[in-house]
Amino acid sequence: MDGPARREDGLAALREARPWDVLVIGGGATGLGTAVDAAARGYRTLLVEARDFAAGTSSRSTKLIHGGVRYLRQGELGLVRHALHERAHLLVNAAHLVHPLAFVIPAWRRVDRIYYGAGLKLYDLLAGAHNLAASRSLDRRDVIAALPGLRSDGLCGGIRYWDGQFDDARLAIALMRTASDRGATCLNYLPATRLLKANDGRVTGAALRDAESGEEFAVAARVVINATGVHADDVRRFDDPESPPLLTHSQGIHLVVDAGFLPGWQALLLPQTADGRVLFVIPWQGKVLIGTTDTPRPDLHDLDDPQPLAAEIDFLLRTVAGVLTRPPTRADIRSAFAGLRPLLHPDHADARDTAALPREHAVLVSDSGLLTVTGGKWTTYRLMAEQVVDRAARLAGLPAVPCPTTTLKLHGCPDRPTGDVYGTDAPQLAALPGHDIPLHPALPHSEAMVRFAIRHEAARTIEDVLARRTRALVLDARAAEAAIGRVAEIFAEELAPPPARLAALIAAAHESARRCLPAP
Repeated sequence: MDGPARREDGLAALREARPWDVLVIGGGATGLGTAVDAAARGYRTLLVEARDFAAGTSSRSTKLIHGGVRYLRQGELGLVRHALHERAHLLVNAAHLVHPLAFVIPAWRRVDRIYYGAGLKLYDLLAGAHNLAASRSLDRRDVIAALPGLRSDGLCGGIRYWDGQFDDARLAIALMRTASDRGATCLNYLPATRLLKANDGRVTGAALRDAESGEEFAVAARVVINATGVHADDVRRFDDPESPPLLTHSQGIHLVVDAGFLPGWQALLLPQTADGRVLFVIPWQGKVLIGTTDTPRPDLHDLDDPQPLAAEIDFLLRTVAGVLTRPPTRADIRSAFAGLRPLLHPDHADARDTAALPREHAVLVSDSGLLTVTGGKWTTYRLMAEQVVDRAARLAGLPAVPCPTTTLKLHGCPDRPTGDVYGTDAPQLAALPGHDIPLHPALPHSEAMVRFAIRHEAARTIEDVLARRTRALVLDARAAEAAIGRVAEIFAEELAPPPARLAALIAAAHESARRCLPAP
């Protein structure tokens, strides 16, 4: 059973008095990975998400499954090694969504070619048996052939290495469906409004509210896991209003432009930008993705929908203009998006230099038993989930079960990659009405994908479909906006929402499309 019927069954389960073994609050990468792990161990698992699955940071990444070459420079070799091993697991367990990608670092000075080459040999060594291919030095002609849009004046060569690329929102949906396949109940648009506590102050569950109907639920759980990403401090304050901040927030933005600005199948990496980051120019789903920035946002009030700052957009355009033969302008931007990083700050006070902060994660238990997992990045979600479920099982006295996720194939994973992000679900998609009707001539998405998103992937809004089940809003916001009317018609056919509800969904989708396009 899927789609609307599964949601109704999930809400019905909340009305029962039976306690859950594990309650996960937060439906991003970490929360969904935690639900997969807990359900795969046989624990009765509930995951709730205030908005849509991966609506925040987890759908706004650079789309890389990688060790993080910039962390080599910071000396975080343990983080790199763990991430490279996790990359290997994902290439097998999510073969329909994660694939190898070649990166080229151009060098305009011979000393840089030697320096980057040595660093990437260390990267190869840290990957060990999981290395995708050995990095190698390229001469000037090799670099020009690999990156046809690169400025060649003064170029002396470069280095090629390999990492992983993926579709972040689609991987989140695969995790949600994997958890559901294993018996977990996963519900979006169901925010936690407070924590429930016993007389001795111990956390025993949470109060939830259905954002669609307003119905409220009080659910009991043997352990509650706070996996809310940038909202982790908010949930910690449900537990203890005086809890000091654990996180500092950094914003990273990305621009999407047409593929002609960097033709070919290989990615460009600039290893040192003015703000101390690396910059990627990456082929992705027929477009080119440019990112990212590292802008401290300590005073940002709306954590749900950060927007690219004009200065960030100018910075990215200015940086790529220095290296591309035909640099994009604001008018060439098909879409722009921002995400917030939940960074652990050593003293939780000075958030000025977020580029220097560690991307490590933390698993913390409060005096009342609330378990918080935060920090980290997409590549290490599985490792984070393993650690937090190990801790949760001990905390709640659950039966000790070994973690099974290192070899657990995610929902839709085929035996052999076919290049189709739907994997083994592709025949089911092809059987739906509209599988051969495009939503828009400029988009690689069909009407059947909308129906599939509603019936099988828990899409509840037009934005869910255009931003995350398909990536239309990310690839071309204007084309996605033009498709809103047809998506709304399909919603009406599939869910029959009241006219006022459908009108609200349409208006929200138009607003989302406008937010994806920067001012000229």
